[in-house]
Amino acid sequence: MKRDWKLARAVILMGVFFAGCFTVLAQNQKDNGAIASRTAEAGGIKLHYLTAGHGPVVILLHGYAETSRMWRPLIPQLAEKYTVIAPDLPGIGDSEIPKDGLDMKSAAIRIHDLSKSLGITKSRVVGHDIGLMVAYAYAAQFPAETEKLVLMDAFLPGVKGWEPIYNSPDYWHFRFHGPTPEALVKGREDIYFAYFWNDLAADKNHSLPEADRQAYVAAYSKPGRMRAGWGYFAAWPQTAKDFEELSRTKLTMPVLSIGGDKSLGVPLGEQAKLVATNVQVIVISNAGHWILEEQPRETMDALLKFL
Repeated sequence: MKRDWKLARAVILMGVFFAGCFTVLAQNQKDNGAIASRTAEAGGIKLHYLTAGHGPVVILLHGYAETSRMWRPLIPQLAEKYTVIAPDLPGIGDSEIPKDGLDMKSAAIRIHDLSKSLGITKSRVVGHDIGLMVAYAYAAQFPAETEKLVLMDAFLPGVKGWEPIYNSPDYWHFRFHGPTPEALVKGREDIYFAYFWNDLAADKNHSLPEADRQAYVAAYSKPGRMRAGWGYFAAWPQTAKDFEELSRTKLTMPVLSIGGDKSLGVPLGEQAKLVATNVQVIVISNAGHWILEEQPRETMDALLKFL
């Protein structure tokens, strides 16, 4: 009888022990996937960023007509293996509007300042649209701290092949900024952004979800935010000069160029090979500019495999 009681007690204790282990494991998995919203001082301004996970660092840089919100479907998957940092670019979303430096090179320096403030010394950098340009400027200025680079569907100003894209009438919005455009768009932000989300997609009925559209319209409709976003467009002539100089030194870290077959996937891949020595090019079928939203599974699989 005494022996049976000892055996039963041992079984109970083992059950409690393993239950505790599973609870801790479940909590850790929950914490890894949980997305936290934070703010930090960097480069003289406050930068808002999303973060999750543990491990090597991945920095995600959003594009125009979006904010760090675009990465929310991807972050939990990355957070299983990586520490994810997804900032709002300076002047966009909930990041402070700087008094100067709304350009790719300056934005990259501020993102680097954010990295340093968080104790990050090495990272893998991913950028979409204008975030691609900031990501390239980051890697080109801080190559020893950039382990891998992902360029997602846009182009590199100042690098051979950029002028036909910049001068294309399909991209009239590159030069649409200033007081008069600002007055025309005010109160009609949803109409203005619908052009991006619909016309730049392979299928205008299969692009960004309505909830995301509303969130982005609200973000860019706040005082000074449309002007700040346009600051990146206005800076392109200077960015072209900056990138022409930066591209003279080729990147040596692994680079992934990924874009839509109905957008800039092919020309971006050609440009990537001009600025880096170790390039993988992926062109997503049946996708326009919004590859993460239009073809999420293919895009996420490619990113996860490369990173």
